[in-house]
Amino acid sequence: MSRLGDYPLSYLAADGTRADHILPLMYYLLSVAIIVCVIIAALLWVGVRRHRDTGLAPDIREVAVIRGVPAVSWIGWGVGISSVPILVGLVWTMVALGSTYGPPRDPALTLDVTGHQWWWEVRYDSPDPSQQFLTANEIHIPVGEPVLVRLHGGDVIHSFWVPKLTGKTDTIPGQVNIAWMQADHPGRYRGQCTEYCGFQHAHMAFEVVAEPRADFDRWRAAQLAPAPAPTTPAEQRGRALIEYRCGLCHQVRGTLAAAITAPDLTHLASRRMLAAGTLLNNPGNLSGWIENPQQVKPEALMPNQFLSAAELSDARAYLETLK
Repeated sequence: MSRLGDYPLSYLAADGTRADHILPLMYYLLSVAIIVCVIIAALLWVGVRRHRDTGLAPDIREVAVIRGVPAVSWIGWGVGISSVPILVGLVWTMVALGSTYGPPRDPALTLDVTGHQWWWEVRYDSPDPSQQFLTANEIHIPVGEPVLVRLHGGDVIHSFWVPKLTGKTDTIPGQVNIAWMQADHPGRYRGQCTEYCGFQHAHMAFEVVAEPRADFDRWRAAQLAPAPAPTTPAEQRGRALIEYRCGLCHQVRGTLAAAITAPDLTHLASRRMLAAGTLLNNPGNLSGWIENPQQVKPEALMPNQFLSAAELSDARAYLETLK
């Protein structure tokens, strides 16, 4: 049987250092809130039951408050007792904020993440320009190492959230916000935009892939490479079609497609998902997304392509080589 923490966007489990500081506090505050609600409900039930049983229903607006009587002393006891968990929660919140707020002093990796309607652009930063590259909607990080995330807003306000690794931070146009995350265990962690940003807000997801350092280094080396050359006539026709039809918005490094207003397609076939987490990346979904994106994500900026069957087959044949 699945646990609540097993669901992709569950915040009831933590797999990262930053989330580890937040999760116990969340459980404590939730427990206090539940206990308070239960006590209030019980007191109300007792009061209603007592009045019903005795037949008394005085107009309380005409009853003066007299200090010193038992009913009033309950207020003092209630305030005194409730102040203890509130004070504990306040101190604990300050400690958690201090542990999670600041970015790591020496991050193993720095990312520039930009929220667009409705996809995520990810730039891997490096002091060496030759080691920088772009990808989209899938973030790879090494396990057990802190990652600095600089957040940018590409159009409207979005919010970056990976519940099992880090809290929510907004991406605001004209402003750079700082977040960080660290995965303590290998795995795939789903992230989501949590600030309503338009019609396809719910279809603006991404994945964080945490993997051992050796696997991450191999992935990064593969991402730095340009797109492989086509080897079949269908792939050659597909590349020409992508350059002519898709290169006005997309980039495929090593080809004439060099625009950066839409997701980088250089290694599209290596990603598990399409359309910002909307579709699994398989031949059928890839064909449907190329041909008719408005059916999948209405009002997305990608227009329907109206390709012939032969053109669609060639385009897919080439895109499937971009690993």
